Formats: sequence, C-alpha cells, structure tokens
Amino acid sequence: MDTMTRFDVKPLSSALGAEITGIDLRNEITADTVAEIRRLWNEHIVLVFRDQDLTTEQQRAFASHFGRLGERKRVDTKFTRARYAVYDKDPAIRDDPNFMLVTNVKVDGQAIGAYNEGDMWFHIDSGYQERPYKYTFLHAIKLPSRGGATRFVNMYRAYETLPEALKEKLAGRKALHIHEYKRAEKVDLSKDFSKAPHFYHPVFTTHPETGRKSLFVDRLMTARIEGLEPEESERILARLHAHIENPELVYEHQWRYGDLLMWDNRCTVHGRTDFPREEERILRRCTIEGERPYE
Repeated sequence: MDTMTRFDVKPLSSALGAEITGIDLRNEITADTVAEIRRLWNEHIVLVFRDQDLTTEQQRAFASHFGRLGERKRVDTKFTRARYAVYDKDPAIRDDPNFMLVTNVKVDGQAIGAYNEGDMWFHIDSGYQERPYKYTFLHAIKLPSRGGATRFVNMYRAYETLPEALKEKLAGRKALHIHEYKRAEKVDLSKDFSKAPHFYHPVFTTHPETGRKSLFVDRLMTARIEGLEPEESERILARLHAHIENPELVYEHQWRYGDLLMWDNRCTVHGRTDFPREEERILRRCTIEGERPYE
C-alpha cells in the first residue's frame, strides 16, 4: 500500500504560493505523495521545494509524475555542444529535448541558454501555441547576489476581481498571443508577424481540474482582443494589465540555491526582475505538455 511522505507546507503570501520542506526529491516518491502534491498545487498554484540538489535525470523523474514532458526547439547538435561546454554539472543536458537552461552565461559571445538577462514582463509560457504548457519546473543552479526574482500573479483572483461589466464585455472573446522573442517590449502589430508563433485563446479560461475561471492574457505576448477596434483593444488590454499587476495579486519569489519552483501555467502569469548582468544566473527548466484552453 502506498504511504504519503511526510513534509511541511507553509503559505508564501496571501496571493498564492506555498513552500514545501522535509522531502528529498532525489528519492522516488509514492503515488499518494504525488496526489497530495497535486492537491496542494491546485490550491496554491505555485510550489517551491527547498534545499534540493537535483541532476537532470532526477528533475525529469519528479516532473514526469505530472504528465508528458514538453519538448523545446531543437538546436544544431554540434553548435549546442560547443555552447554547453561551460555547463559541466550535467553535460547531457545540451542534447536533451526536454530541458533548457535559463541563463545569461555566454561562451565566446554565444548564449548557452535562453531568456538570458534583464527584466522580463509578465507572460504565459508558450501561450502563443495551440496547447500551452500545463506546468513549468525551474531549478536554481547558480544565482546572482541580488535581483532575478520571479514574480507570479494569481489569475483566478484577477478574473474574480474584474468589474462585472468588463466580464460581460469580454465573455466569449479571444485574444491574440504572439511570440517575437523579446523580453520587455510589446509586439508591433503594424509589421508582418505571420512567421512568428501565434494563436488565439479565450480571454477567460476554465481550469480543467479545479473548474475555476481564470484571466488568460499577459503584458508581453497578448497583442490584441479579437472583434474590437484597435484603439478599444489597446485600452482594454492596458486596463487588464494594470489590474493583473496589482500587488495584492502578486507573489515575488526570491530565489535560494537548490530551489525547485513549479507553477501551474493555466492560472498564473510570471515575470522576472532585473539582476546584475556581470553576475551569472543559471536555472534548469522543464515543462509538461498541456491542452488547448477553453472558456
């Protein structure tokens, strides 16, 4: 019979988030423990496991309890080997389609990972795809002395606290999400974006497990609300962004070495604060494949 591993849970803010201590994710966990973690995840949206020291394979094993791992875009193997030579803790990651490094480290002027430096606006991971990632797992390998925090918004509450008139106006509408590989700049719709990854998703979505409604837009990649004149779309999006970024809805995670941070991409947006560009920041990311959002 399965038995649940005992661990401690502490809420991190009034908005969202919980810290879990007392469990070593290097060890195999039981089905009962997975079920309890999933329950806590549905309740808190963001979970952080402290004091972990995971290899790529150990992170993979844990994440795989929650679904099929997502695949990143493949890069030329020879070029990848050269770029990842600096990362010797787990060299196999350089050829692994399920993992990537979120880092500012460069070798010979070439980034060894992605999303390298500076702040980053609130966004939904792969919200520009038909089936955005369901979950994201980020493991802290090396951190700067300050900055580089990851900020999260409770998008359930963002929806619930919208004025009723705005809910009625946007009910049934979709929004265009575009990825143009920028970090803090709005997409320019006057230019041709046909070759950039993009997709229309409902402005309001329903979580398939909790049944709760969520606001599904973000500052970085949501470019337009379908069916509205451009000026009205811009005005309403600006209003939604200001609403989302209300501090009462936000939890800011200050990273510690060994953190494994995991979030539900269907009911939160996240962003990053700036950090010293001369200091190295390395985090290892994997994701879980998702489904097409529905209202």
